[in-house]
Amino acid sequence: MISEQNQNFNFIFLGQSVLKYQVPFDIFNIINHIYETKYSKLKPANKQLVGKIEKEHSLFYDGENSDKMTKHNHLPKDILMWFVQKFKHYLEWNKVNEFKMGLDSIWVNQMFEHEYNPVHVHQGSLFTGLSSVMILKLPKSYGVEYSAAEHPQNGKLQILGAANGQFANVDYQPNIEERDFYIFPYDMRHCVYPFNGPGYRRTLAANMNVDYDPIRNRGVS
Repeated sequence: MISEQNQNFNFIFLGQSVLKYQVPFDIFNIINHIYETKYSKLKPANKQLVGKIEKEHSLFYDGENSDKMTKHNHLPKDILMWFVQKFKHYLEWNKVNEFKMGLDSIWVNQMFEHEYNPVHVHQGSLFTGLSSVMILKLPKSYGVEYSAAEHPQNGKLQILGAANGQFANVDYQPNIEERDFYIFPYDMRHCVYPFNGPGYRRTLAANMNVDYDPIRNRGVS
């Protein structure tokens, strides 16, 4: 049984909204357990992704492009519903009043030293939708910083916004921790910097297709 959670979250504005949630321990542990125990049965996702990462594997796919990957699911129904609830909360909080949602894909990236994810955006079966990043495991150290130590970049997640101007927040580089879960629109550019050192960095990404009329269905309170 997955525990009930309230909608505590943090809001970051970069021209579009980034919402940060915390994953409940039971969901966090189940996802890690499924990945570790079913690893040999998981479909590689490298050919569908831009990451320069050897270990990229799919947990769920319900997209329309069967040429790239057949539909499959390794996650329990209550875990999938947790994702749906969080994506739904994001849309309602952003005052998107009428929409249809559908989970497109969920996969895990396990990065080792010198691997990285270049700047990219996401897309599912639709051009409109929501991306996400969940932090599952982190290395004890990201290794030596060869530039200014007060601005560490090793292993950083960077989300790039659409805001401009002298006082605008143009990007977001959170100090990530295990159980963090970030949601943002498909078209928000983001990347992950490489690190140097032992261990690995394990994250999950989930795509939710969202069908909506951006003019008619965006309310003002």
